[in-house]
Amino acid sequence: MAASATILGVAATSSVALAAQATPSPQPASQALTPAATLPTAPVEKVIVTYKASTAEATSNAAAKSDTAEKAAKTGEKLAFERRLAGGPALVDLGTATSKQDIAAVMDAFRADPAVASVEADIRAYPMAVTPNDTEYAKQWDLFEPTGGMNVPGAWDKTTGSGVTVAVIDTGYAAHSDLAANTIPGYDFISSSTDARDGNGRDSDAKDEGDWNATDGECGVGSRAGNSSWHGTHVAGTIGAVTNNAKGIAGIAYGAKVQHVRVLGKCGGSSSDIADAITWASGGSVPGVPANPTPAKVINMSLGGASSTCPTVYQNAINGAVSRGATVVVAAGNSNTNASGFTPANCSNIINVASTSREGNRSYYSNYGSIVDVSAPGGETRSGTTSTPQNGIYSTLNSGTTVQSLENYQPYQGTSMAAPHIAGLAALLKSAKSTLTPAEIETAIKSNARPLPGTCTGGCGTGIADATKTVNAVTGGTTTPTPGGTFTNATNVTISDNTTVTSAIAVTGVTGNAPSTLQVDVDIKHTWRGDLVIDLVAPDGTLYRLKNSSGSDSADNVIGTYTVNASSEVANGTWKLQVRDVASGDTGYIDSWGLTF
Repeated sequence: MAASATILGVAATSSVALAAQATPSPQPASQALTPAATLPTAPVEKVIVTYKASTAEATSNAAAKSDTAEKAAKTGEKLAFERRLAGGPALVDLGTATSKQDIAAVMDAFRADPAVASVEADIRAYPMAVTPNDTEYAKQWDLFEPTGGMNVPGAWDKTTGSGVTVAVIDTGYAAHSDLAANTIPGYDFISSSTDARDGNGRDSDAKDEGDWNATDGECGVGSRAGNSSWHGTHVAGTIGAVTNNAKGIAGIAYGAKVQHVRVLGKCGGSSSDIADAITWASGGSVPGVPANPTPAKVINMSLGGASSTCPTVYQNAINGAVSRGATVVVAAGNSNTNASGFTPANCSNIINVASTSREGNRSYYSNYGSIVDVSAPGGETRSGTTSTPQNGIYSTLNSGTTVQSLENYQPYQGTSMAAPHIAGLAALLKSAKSTLTPAEIETAIKSNARPLPGTCTGGCGTGIADATKTVNAVTGGTTTPTPGGTFTNATNVTISDNTTVTSAIAVTGVTGNAPSTLQVDVDIKHTWRGDLVIDLVAPDGTLYRLKNSSGSDSADNVIGTYTVNASSEVANGTWKLQVRDVASGDTGYIDSWGLTF
């Protein structure tokens, strides 16, 4: 059985989907970011006062309040004892003491008191997963955009994939400086020297020799001539491109290592070679092949062929890999039909991945069905007859039309591009918690996915994978919340025609995640309320739709309470009410809104 790389093909037979390069995107001026991030300068609003153990203020809130009032009178500032911290220190709100001089005067007053052991500013801390300085990162909407992206940056606070090897079972490796440091030796499993184009059969060199076809029909009836795809190199960039190196793109699991295992050459690859590659990549024994010194804990297979059943040779190899602790990720296929007719997408013990667009819809080419487990960005480099390279998945590539030439970056579309997003996430999870089994990794990814904001006919699994939510879930970010009361914002925000506005609420002091019955109280004054689309925006950027627009809803105002299942969101942070006016002729304002935890 032949298998081919499953980027979107311009044509397909019943057995082979032909790879076709997407239209290159225009090359804009370089958008290099500052290598070193500058943290915000936040005003000091509170101080932490530690009293000596022998004093009444050390244990008595009444005494601490009294002392705070004394310091307020002495400095002329509106100070207030707020609460006792763990370990005993008192948190004192500075009120209107906003200048450096005023703050210094307050702290000096406390320091001069013999009952005080120490006083220090209540300073701010910030996530250290700063925006990567890779020059093309701005094109990687699939990592960070809230609508169609996979919410990756927040996961980098906890894990980058360190210590995990990801095997890319594909076309092999085209040398690329944005991959080299994260690439470890792999293997060439193409047993046919003709298909391998390297003059021999299997060997230890996983170099991509090109998968071009010179003429139509060369690879069977219906096959088309085409250039080399450098498909494995594109897949590898999404998973593990070197990050924060002031060039190119960022990889999802940029702390992981990528191992190229070559199985696809001229006219695709055979199931016998692919099955052996799965076994070897995961640390199993293959006759005549040296043992893999760095077995993979994640395997990506962005390949497939037509078959109504999973071949036994595939299923046995996959079962063996999973038993050795490897998570196997497979692309669903690009034929806009049920994925059950394609393999290894229809095998058991895998994560089957469909593709979504930048708008959060199922990509027009993506396979679907009940066997799809989850979706991830695969992009769309065209919309109808319009070329949209900016909506593809941008990654590492090579400019050669047949054999390797200069390295470059290009956008591709396909379930082949969606699968490595999940493989990268699996590597993040395995790195964050090494005891996770492949089944636990699959469950975590599926249960923390978010619903598609767009449409999916036929079945797209549990939704678009969310990297930050999933990593938080496996590292203890889903603790039971402590009731935190109600938070409100009554500052009016004008809603003009055809604009999007937000109103923010900073939530603090709530332990764990938000509840599954988060109450969102909304009071919006607006004529013809059908013009409005209203979303709750969680601290990590996830959107929860509260209200859609309606051309037939001519009533005034939106006043009511919505219930949101926000149990996967950390409660503390800045929540926003986002209101979008989609029509002209009627305006209004956000009067007030609130959250009840």
